[in-house]
Amino acid sequence: MSKHPSHANELKKLNRIAGQVEGISRMITEGRYCPDIIAQIRAARAALRSVEANILETHLQHCVADAITTGNRKKSSEKIMELGELLKRYDQ
Repeated sequence: MSKHPSHANELKKLNRIAGQVEGISRMITEGRYCPDIIAQIRAARAALRSVEANILETHLQHCVADAITTGNRKKSSEKIMELGELLKRYDQ
Protein backbone atom coordinates (compact mmCIF):
# COMPACT_ATOMS: atom_id res chain seq x y z
CA MET A 1 0.00 0.00 0.00
CA SER A 2 1.31 3.43 -0.89
CA LYS A 3 2.11 6.14 1.63
CA HIS A 4 -0.47 8.87 2.09
CA PRO A 5 0.48 12.15 0.41
CA SER A 6 1.50 15.07 2.58
CA HIS A 7 -0.90 17.93 3.09
CA ALA A 8 1.62 19.99 5.05
CA ASN A 9 1.36 22.84 2.54
CA GLU A 10 -2.25 23.34 3.68
CA LEU A 11 -1.21 24.04 7.28
CA LYS A 12 -0.26 27.67 6.55
CA LYS A 13 -3.71 28.23 5.02
CA LEU A 14 -5.41 26.52 7.96
CA ASN A 15 -3.51 28.72 10.42
CA ARG A 16 -4.67 31.77 8.47
CA ILE A 17 -8.26 30.47 8.60
CA ALA A 18 -7.94 29.95 12.36
CA GLY A 19 -6.89 33.61 12.61
CA GLN A 20 -9.92 34.61 10.54
CA VAL A 21 -12.23 32.68 12.87
CA GLU A 22 -10.64 34.35 15.90
CA GLY A 23 -11.18 37.69 14.18
CA ILE A 24 -14.85 36.85 13.63
CA SER A 25 -15.20 36.05 17.31
CA ARG A 26 -13.65 39.43 18.20
CA MET A 27 -16.00 41.18 15.78
CA ILE A 28 -18.98 39.60 17.52
CA THR A 29 -17.60 40.48 20.96
CA GLU A 30 -17.09 44.07 19.81
CA GLY A 31 -20.63 44.26 18.42
CA ARG A 32 -19.49 44.96 14.85
CA TYR A 33 -21.91 45.55 11.98
CA CYS A 34 -23.69 42.32 10.92
CA PRO A 35 -22.83 42.51 7.20
CA ASP A 36 -19.13 42.93 8.09
CA ILE A 37 -19.27 39.80 10.26
CA ILE A 38 -21.07 37.87 7.53
CA ALA A 39 -18.47 38.95 4.97
CA GLN A 40 -15.71 37.57 7.18
CA ILE A 41 -17.59 34.31 7.75
CA ARG A 42 -18.00 33.92 3.99
CA ALA A 43 -14.29 34.56 3.48
CA ALA A 44 -13.39 31.88 6.04
CA ARG A 45 -15.79 29.41 4.43
CA ALA A 46 -14.30 30.11 0.99
CA ALA A 47 -10.80 29.54 2.36
CA LEU A 48 -11.87 26.22 3.90
CA ARG A 49 -13.46 25.16 0.61
CA SER A 50 -10.15 25.94 -1.11
CA VAL A 51 -8.21 23.75 1.34
CA GLU A 52 -10.79 21.01 0.87
CA ALA A 53 -10.50 21.22 -2.92
CA ASN A 54 -6.69 21.04 -2.73
CA ILE A 55 -6.79 17.95 -0.52
CA LEU A 56 -9.39 16.30 -2.78
CA GLU A 57 -7.24 17.04 -5.84
CA THR A 58 -4.22 15.50 -4.15
CA HIS A 59 -6.29 12.46 -3.21
CA LEU A 60 -7.38 12.05 -6.82
CA GLN A 61 -3.89 12.52 -8.22
CA HIS A 62 -2.19 10.17 -5.77
CA CYS A 63 -4.45 7.73 -3.95
CA VAL A 64 -7.10 7.20 -6.63
CA ALA A 65 -4.66 7.30 -9.53
CA ASP A 66 -2.41 4.82 -7.70
CA ALA A 67 -5.33 2.44 -7.21
CA ILE A 68 -6.25 2.64 -10.88
CA THR A 69 -2.71 2.29 -12.26
CA THR A 70 -2.01 -0.84 -10.20
CA GLY A 71 -4.55 -2.66 -12.32
CA ASN A 72 -6.19 -4.02 -9.18
CA ARG A 73 -9.89 -3.85 -10.08
CA LYS A 74 -11.04 -4.35 -6.47
CA LYS A 75 -8.82 -1.52 -5.18
CA SER A 76 -9.91 0.75 -8.05
CA SER A 77 -13.57 0.00 -7.41
CA GLU A 78 -13.15 0.69 -3.69
CA LYS A 79 -11.58 4.10 -4.37
CA ILE A 80 -14.33 5.06 -6.82
CA MET A 81 -17.03 4.01 -4.34
CA GLU A 82 -15.20 5.91 -1.60
CA LEU A 83 -15.27 9.07 -3.73
CA GLY A 84 -18.95 8.62 -4.48
CA GLU A 85 -19.78 8.28 -0.79
CA LEU A 86 -17.61 11.26 0.07
CA LEU A 87 -19.38 13.44 -2.47
CA LYS A 88 -22.84 12.27 -1.39
CA ARG A 89 -22.06 12.88 2.27
CA TYR A 90 -20.59 16.35 1.94
CA ASP A 91 -22.06 17.84 -1.22
CA GLN A 92 -24.92 19.69 0.40
